[in-house]
Amino acid sequence: MSGAPQEQEGAAPHQTLSLFDAITMIVGLIVGAGIFGTPAIVAGAVQSEAMLVTVWIAGGIFSIIGALCYAELATAFPSAGGEYHFIQKAYGRQISFLYGWARMTVIVAGSIAVFAYLFGDYFSRVVNLGAHSSAIWAALIVVVLTAVNYVGIREGKATQNVFTVLEVSGLVLIVVAGLIFAPTPVAASAAAAAVEGSGPWYMGAGLGTAMLFVLFTYGGWNDAAYISAEVRNPHRNMSRALLFSIALVALLYVLVNLAYVKGLGYDAMARSSAVAADLLKNTWGSGGEKLISVMIAIAALTSVNGSMIVGARSNYALGRDWHMLRFLGQWHRPSGSPRNAMLVQGVIALALVGLGSFQNSGFKGLVEYSLPVFWGFFMLVGISLFILRHREPETPRPFRVPFYPVVPAIFVLMCGYLLYSSLTYHGGHALVGLGVLAVGAVLMLFAKKRA
Repeated sequence: MSGAPQEQEGAAPHQTLSLFDAITMIVGLIVGAGIFGTPAIVAGAVQSEAMLVTVWIAGGIFSIIGALCYAELATAFPSAGGEYHFIQKAYGRQISFLYGWARMTVIVAGSIAVFAYLFGDYFSRVVNLGAHSSAIWAALIVVVLTAVNYVGIREGKATQNVFTVLEVSGLVLIVVAGLIFAPTPVAASAAAAAVEGSGPWYMGAGLGTAMLFVLFTYGGWNDAAYISAEVRNPHRNMSRALLFSIALVALLYVLVNLAYVKGLGYDAMARSSAVAADLLKNTWGSGGEKLISVMIAIAALTSVNGSMIVGARSNYALGRDWHMLRFLGQWHRPSGSPRNAMLVQGVIALALVGLGSFQNSGFKGLVEYSLPVFWGFFMLVGISLFILRHREPETPRPFRVPFYPVVPAIFVLMCGYLLYSSLTYHGGHALVGLGVLAVGAVLMLFAKKRA
């Protein structure tokens, strides 16, 4: 494969994505299965309907602030490497290698595995394949979607467009069910729920924990940077795609939370272990439960497919820059896809699915092990905007962050706060992420020695 003429060094990404493609891809990356579960955690953490709405609006505002910073970086330095490319330009090869390594082994591959396993959990309620049904479905979906994206970007984006339309339609259905069709919650039931024991672990956890889960649910918009080299007219369309997508998602998220509150009552919502399922069961009975299983399965598929598209591109950038991993840095020109990087990503995700069949930690596990690493590098990307403005003032910047330096400073400070909150909340679990970075550092030193 590495010797094929279409995968020689001259091959590179082409601008094949329209503005609509970019919007659906970004919306699909943001709107994952988290919105079907995390609102209960956020509600329990803040314990106030006004604060609940406030933190979801704040999450949208913070995401827009971050998107403004990313729009400047992505239009000034468009690259399939995305954040990896920005970090390399600002801090050098060593730091960018560690980031690329963390994305390949934990952040992206881990997300693919968790969302694939989530698809298996919910689709098994529709078609059960036996004792290991969830793992079988998860493995099948990783193989199928890896194959789709291996064929090419046209097939990958078409799949993402369909999944995103279905997923957004599911959120609209929740809004309609909760705000229009759900019966009024019984006050006595809500009062009884309020006095039952101490409640779930997140009750009264506070603003820091609430924002971690809010921004986890908004997460994914930053991955738009990895398609910046493949969007038509990126100087204009990247900023438009980012801002429109986040505004649409923020509106949906606020409406979904209001639907949960109205359809279940605040106390019942905060104590629910499956808030979307409870809402649709309360509205349409057992048929609603089946429907929500299919909706969450589709949301998981959207997250898996979107993560595969952007994850393979960061792996491609890593291989392009490091000789030891050069097989990852080959671009298949006819398909418009980094095929080797896509296959390696699929293999890593399959291995994690195999581990998940023995140790299924779900969304909470993903948050605990990946967010400290994620927010640390996210903060570095924000700081890189200042560094690159100072170091390369002559570089054309078709889009500039408004109210510089205040807006990017707010983004960096918020990332620092969330890094602190994730380390405080997760404690020893952050050591797993640090261990992965340590392995990457050893590999990097070995690569430098060989070079």
